[in-house]
Amino acid sequence: MKTIQLILLSCCLGAAIQNLSSQNVLISNSGNPNEPSIMMDPTNTDVLVAGSNLNFCYTSNDGGQTWVTKTLTSTYGVWGDPVIDIDTQGNFYFFHLSNTGGSWIDRIVCQKSTDNGANWSSGTFTGLNGSKNQDKHWSVIDRYNNNIYLTWTQFDSYGSSNVTHRTNILFSKSTDGGDTWSATKQINTSSGNCIDGDDALGGAVPAVGSNGEIYVTWAGPNGISFNKSTDQGATWLNQEILIDPMPTGWDYKIPGLDRSNGLPVLKCDLSGGANHGTLYVNWTDQRNGANDTDVWISKSVDGGNTWSTASKVNNDAPGKHQFFTWMDIDQTNGNIYAVFYDRRNYTDSQTDVYLAFSGDGGNTFENKKISESPFTPSEGIFFGDYTNIVAHNDIVRPIWTRLNGGQLSIWTNITPINDILSIPDTIITDNTITHYPNPSTNNSYISFKLHKLATIKLELYDATGKFISSVIDNKKMNYGKYIIPINRNYLNLSSGTYYYKLFIDDKSKTLKSIILD
Repeated sequence: MKTIQLILLSCCLGAAIQNLSSQNVLISNSGNPNEPSIMMDPTNTDVLVAGSNLNFCYTSNDGGQTWVTKTLTSTYGVWGDPVIDIDTQGNFYFFHLSNTGGSWIDRIVCQKSTDNGANWSSGTFTGLNGSKNQDKHWSVIDRYNNNIYLTWTQFDSYGSSNVTHRTNILFSKSTDGGDTWSATKQINTSSGNCIDGDDALGGAVPAVGSNGEIYVTWAGPNGISFNKSTDQGATWLNQEILIDPMPTGWDYKIPGLDRSNGLPVLKCDLSGGANHGTLYVNWTDQRNGANDTDVWISKSVDGGNTWSTASKVNNDAPGKHQFFTWMDIDQTNGNIYAVFYDRRNYTDSQTDVYLAFSGDGGNTFENKKISESPFTPSEGIFFGDYTNIVAHNDIVRPIWTRLNGGQLSIWTNITPINDILSIPDTIITDNTITHYPNPSTNNSYISFKLHKLATIKLELYDATGKFISSVIDNKKMNYGKYIIPINRNYLNLSSGTYYYKLFIDDKSKTLKSIILD
């Protein structure tokens, strides 16, 4: 009897069962980068521009396989919070905070590149307002007229506990490619304090609707708020709409991080598909407990007037942390992608990166691990406040920070999305799962032990990854040892190589089987 060969599912079933593990690419580990942003040219998805704290710019012309690192400079200084955007003419924009002659974060700076990030203008700015601080901005560009819309938080005095010092959400726009900016406009009616936590307003993210509407969400003491303009930012609702109460707030604790937040991300489906015009907001919070941070999504089909009840994006069992989410919509088909850090596979602070996918308007999500190995953050090293992701025409490029040996680095993943979706959620490493005899000439057996009640599924595939049969179909099985007979004649199997895929709840393992005549 030959010892069985177990194929752990760091590989997935595919053409000839080739290795389809995630293809992670190191963008940079220079300068302890964090808080990355990424954008793709939708007319040429090989062209990517990314940025990270404090002043790094990365460019790729081969879809993210290789990267060139640059240090960004500006007349107004470069002080982090990078946001990358692109207009329909192929001009990239790099928005960041300022550090001008001792004046820290006193404006939002816009630098422009007409050559795919090789060179940048010295910059223009918006938001300068005396000694007040301008922070945590985000942008969106209207694909019909190239108007640039920018939203952010204004602190009367950053970090002040003076009750008269407030935070507000500001808006500004450019109609000439970032050369000039409109006067700022406050778009919230309920303000927050200036201590950078739950009771401050933060995370303002704009989106453009199918008829040129401007939508904005942010978090604050009331929860997640929403406002909109139907006249290119000239006027806004008199009272913001509450999307979700965010019961535990947006500022919470994750072990291993010196700070963390669940600030919302807003996107609008402009694909022309079944969910065209639908608004989606994505965030994280700890409503299920301090040891159970979850990723959430809510949607609106009436221009933000009403919103669905929050539903979970992560699909693991309760009691683990998922955090720092970001979302994008593939505007060629309406598919939704979210990237986030995930600790579902560990009992300590080890952290993976997961990608969530929805092809049905956010009703359901698949979750796939896309990081090749876990990492463990340290509270003594600032990790940043967000991840990022861009998707177009089934090309998906997430970007994230990781920590190894005290060194921060920025990564992406270039795995084709269909390959990512075929990677199993979790791998069973239990060596009590066996298949014998192997090779076999007739009947064989698959043996495994259960330590508790579990849902079992056992599937059979041929050597090309084609599904043949379901041997066990989502059957509830209790504690004990099980031996499952595999009858070659009953399954009508000729000689050759096969793969049995065993699911125990949300974990899986594949066993290679050889049948001889």
